[in-house]
Amino acid sequence: MQGIKVGIDEVLNCREKRVAIQNEMIRKYKKPVISFTMNIPGPIKTNNEIKKAFNIGKNLILEKLKENNIEILEIQELNENTGNELFISVNSLAKKIKNITVSIEEASELGRLFDMDVIDINFEKLSRESFRKCLICEEQAQECGRSRKHSVEELQNKVEKILSKKLLKIK
Repeated sequence: MQGIKVGIDEVLNCREKRVAIQNEMIRKYKKPVISFTMNIPGPIKTNNEIKKAFNIGKNLILEKLKENNIEILEIQELNENTGNELFISVNSLAKKIKNITVSIEEASELGRLFDMDVIDINFEKLSRESFRKCLICEEQAQECGRSRKHSVEELQNKVEKILSKKLLKIK
């Protein structure tokens, strides 16, 4: 996979920054926040293909919010070597937003690379009702990740395959 490699320290600092932005938006509006990133295994977190896929995910979120007449209060976007991130403060119930984001994630193979978290007004991340499937074996993703069932290279190859298949259709 092509791109700039990032280390664990950069990833951890990015997580801290993400939580700070989420919390700041919740404090400001007292409304839930959508936090969208990409599920990309390994040290390369973004490149041109990943960015294109991220933009597809961002547009899907914005379309679904519009379809559901959900008011957007604020949008922030970060494009760092640690990955692309989108934060949207919405005037709606967190549970409703979570249902929308899960439907986007589950609607296509590309959606399996989307990580759309919803943080409620109590600063808590809502969990999905069904577990996420592993990219490779369809088992529970968290279990495969914890046990390191698949190599980073195997996961990256699958990500590249999904990206090239989906992005070829768009060109």
